[in-house]
Amino acid sequence: MELALNQPAPLWKRLSWFDWLFAVIIATGSLFALSRFGDFMDIYEKAILLAAIPAMALFGWFWKPFRVLFLVSAGVALFAISQYQGSLARMEEAFFLKYLISSQAAIMWMCALFGLATLSYWAGLLARSGFLLKTGSTLTWSAVAMGLIGLMVRWYESYLIGADIGHIPVSNLYEVFVLFCLITAMMYLYYEARYQTRQMGAFVLLVISAAVGFILWYSLDRGAQEIQPLVPALKSWWMKLHVPANFIGYGGFSIAAMLGTGYLLAQRGILASRLPKLEVIDDMMYKSIAIGFAFFTISTILGAMWAAEAWGGYWSWDPKETWALIVWLNYAAWLHIRLVKGLRGPMLAWWAVAGLFITTFAFIGVNMFLSGLHSYGTL
Repeated sequence: MELALNQPAPLWKRLSWFDWLFAVIIATGSLFALSRFGDFMDIYEKAILLAAIPAMALFGWFWKPFRVLFLVSAGVALFAISQYQGSLARMEEAFFLKYLISSQAAIMWMCALFGLATLSYWAGLLARSGFLLKTGSTLTWSAVAMGLIGLMVRWYESYLIGADIGHIPVSNLYEVFVLFCLITAMMYLYYEARYQTRQMGAFVLLVISAAVGFILWYSLDRGAQEIQPLVPALKSWWMKLHVPANFIGYGGFSIAAMLGTGYLLAQRGILASRLPKLEVIDDMMYKSIAIGFAFFTISTILGAMWAAEAWGGYWSWDPKETWALIVWLNYAAWLHIRLVKGLRGPMLAWWAVAGLFITTFAFIGVNMFLSGLHSYGTL
């Protein structure tokens, strides 16, 4: 009887009116998009859009803060889209577009906010200031919102250039680095709330700030913010599934590496009194790798299926594919050692840190130093 009383109520009984309102808004928006743009979609893209309705609703029910983040970002993005009035030239004429919520302006604000968040987290960690740590969290949430707005508006801008050019903004290094920042920050914010460990933001935001540095260099030096037509191989609905899943993997692995860095410092008595207990950091590191590995596995399978459609074979030992396999084997071994052998402690922390270098080479090093079927991603 006592066990029965302690059982949680079914999910549908635990939902608030705001949960249901969020689901209705998601469904209404998706169905409107289907009615408005369905003629430009194939059957697979329509299926993805319809499947996104329950997926987004469930995600919002599972992680409550996501509801507000999504609704605010979508609302501001829709306002930005209305300001264009069908002309890309309005980007330089309308005040809000020019300085705040065009795609490039919003992404630059995202970069600035992530930089300020990094400084706030470190200041809060070193000064033991709860206020500064909370400020870091607020700035990180704000940066994520601006990044989401930037990507959504960029998607619309690509169609203003031309219906044949329009595409989801996950097609080149500039766009996926923005996506990496957003996914990594959102994953961290979830763990931050779950474990009540704002102190670890000082470490995780370092890797996001490194990505921000790349975005700024890539924009200012290479003009990468300019929207370009897709190469033929990328004109596929597979991209909408493969790329986001891949970067959830990269985000999880990056968080684990920075948590591993914090673990190693605390284990040596550096900042130990300011950081969470080693057991807490270890558990966060494990769960980050587990989630990242699950999505990276899904991404690899989707990538093989996409390759079969685009190039006629599931696997060709292209450098990008080979390094993806190396990344997968690295984290498969890490999880095996932890789960089967029960190993904990500094060795796995060092391994997680080393894994970031392997992942980084697979992410960007291949594009810089090797060539192959994925050469459309070169610098």
